[in-house]
Formats: sequence, C-alpha cells, structure tokens
Amino acid sequence: MSVKIIDAWMQILTPRMASEPWLASLLRWTGQTEETVLPDVSMTLAAMDSANVEIGLISAWTGPNGALISNDENAAFAEAAGGRLKQIISVDLNDPMGAVREIRERANSGAIGVRALPWLWERPLNDRRYYPVYTACIDAGLPFCTQIGHTGPLKTSEYGRLIPYLEDVLLDFPELVVVGGHVGFPWIGEVASMLHKFPNFYVDTSAYVLHRLPPDFVNLLKTDARKRILFGTNWPMLSPSRCLKGLEGLGLDEETEAFFLRENARRVFKI
Repeated sequence: MSVKIIDAWMQILTPRMASEPWLASLLRWTGQTEETVLPDVSMTLAAMDSANVEIGLISAWTGPNGALISNDENAAFAEAAGGRLKQIISVDLNDPMGAVREIRERANSGAIGVRALPWLWERPLNDRRYYPVYTACIDAGLPFCTQIGHTGPLKTSEYGRLIPYLEDVLLDFPELVVVGGHVGFPWIGEVASMLHKFPNFYVDTSAYVLHRLPPDFVNLLKTDARKRILFGTNWPMLSPSRCLKGLEGLGLDEETEAFFLRENARRVFKI
C-alpha cells in the first residue's frame, strides 16, 4: 500500500471516559478493557506507523455532564504528536454562545473540525441546540462531524437515523459540510440517497474493519460517491492495522483507493 493514509476518526481516551458505563458494549465487542483503551500519544503514533497512517484526526468529547476528553487535553495530545494528530473539537450544546466562541477561537489555533454525538446528548441533529454550532462551523470553515447509524455504546440508536434528523439539517444549512461517522448501518439506503442528494455530505468507515463493511456500502465506493467516503478507525477501539484488513477484497481501483484512504479527508478537512 503506497498511499499515506489519513484516519478520519480517532481519539485518545482519558480515564474518565474509559470508565463510562455505556462504553461496556464497545469494550466487549472489540475485546478491550478499561486499561487497554488508554494508549498514550507514542503508542498511538506507533499504531499509525504500523499501518502507513500518516495523519490521524483525534476527537475531543463533550456531553451533557461535561468534557470526557477536553479540547485542552486534545490540543496537548496533538502538540505532543508533532503535527501528525489534528484536532477535532467538541462543545457544550447547552451553552450556545460559549460553543460559538469556542469554535471561533479553536479554529484560529489548530482545530480542523467540530464533533457532536447525538446519542451522547440524547437529542437528534435537528434539535435547536445544534443550530448555533452549525452556523459557527460555516463561519469558521470547519466541517461538522457526527455519528450516523446504530449506536455501539449502550444508548439508543434512534438519534442515528439520517432521515429526517440529518436531512433537516442539510436542507436548512446547504453550506454546512457534514461528515457522518460509522457507516450508517442499518440505514445504508438512506446514506446512498443523501450522498446523491447533498454535495456537502460525507461518510467515514470508522468503527468497521473493512472486510465487515456492508456490501451495499462497498458498492457506494464504486459510484460517484467514492469522492465522499473517508477511511476511519475509531482508535483505540480498533487499530488501523485491524481496520485495513480486507482492503484488497474491496476491489477498488488505484484512484478510488487513494480517494478513500487519503484524498477525500485531505480535501474535506483542508489538510
């Protein structure tokens, strides 16, 4: 594999996030423990090196009860990585003006995207609390990153539905660039429909090893949607090496593989 890869969804967990009760199902599915999901920056870079991943996008996490990985912690991780880890920030949806100011300030100090997870907030993406965030993302030129499809943690999957929740957002904010993480299963038909309908909608494959991707999703990589699908892992739940197993079996041509593994993320996040 000659392409230097960009991983669109990673995080470096803090002990307070690793101890969250809803994480239990992910630990069970991936064979992890609270201890093994706490790699430091050097371990993260080593895992990237082993799979030809040049750049990783690490996410802060904020929920209704506060920061699980704060933006300051995330920025420190990125700084320690010497430019190989890029910051995706998170904000407090219950503090709309604080969220707007945070996005403006962080956009000027290294952040390349904003992420909010509807299952964590227990509010769909068309809830009014997100709308100041969408506006600030457009102003700052940052993509909005989120989760689509079923929810791996022990939380409801309802808020991962694309229609009507995410569709409402893309209709209200046609300038907003949205990256939906975790493939979107079981609503792959809706994913396909929205990729064709909305030119600023993208999807990443985080939380999936490539040989386990739904066949209908793999088929999207062989259509015009190939320019809107990004590779991601969800590190440390899954390692880059583990996720990339099965790449050859996808049957992608060289150009499509480059779009998927690097170029789409480079373009979307202006790397």
